[in-house]
Amino acid sequence: MASFKLPLKSLSLGVQDFNYYLGDDVFNETETIDTHHGDVNVHLSVERKTNDIFQLHFEFDGHITISCDRCLDDMDWEVETDYDISVKFGEDYDDSRENVLVIPSHWRELDLLPIMRDSVLLTIPIKHVHPEGECNELMMEKLGAHKADLDDDNRADSDADNENEKTFTLGDDPRWEALKNFKDNN
Repeated sequence: MASFKLPLKSLSLGVQDFNYYLGDDVFNETETIDTHHGDVNVHLSVERKTNDIFQLHFEFDGHITISCDRCLDDMDWEVETDYDISVKFGEDYDDSRENVLVIPSHWRELDLLPIMRDSVLLTIPIKHVHPEGECNELMMEKLGAHKADLDDDNRADSDADNENEKTFTLGDDPRWEALKNFKDNN
């Protein structure tokens, strides 16, 4: 795998540009099973502002292959995003602030791979499905058959619940009375 280490200590003041490639080897190592393939180019512009402060600007362009939530077939997901982060030397590692990373001053380089991989993975929406009509037809037929079975089961359960349903009001629960008394006293 290519090196994704940025030699911070040896960078001169001013702006320097770097290019990286995120391929299958990067995404196959992830803990998530969502990604199957990657083909993403990354352009990084680093501005060393002082001896201890760096401004990093990432530009991502490419695509990854993920599974469709509906039919489970692979689908291409376009990756086109930017990410900015300030990196500062300090006493201890601290990533608690948004877009600011503090690293120990004895570090000579910064591993960019986690930042780049996470930036790409964050472009994946919570629900990712093929456009309507592009899902695997056989899988959609099977899902449709099971959906009809589930609808019938839910309808039968709902009818049984309605027959056994007891009318319940807030007054039937003594906890509500305690809360009402608490509210009235305050």
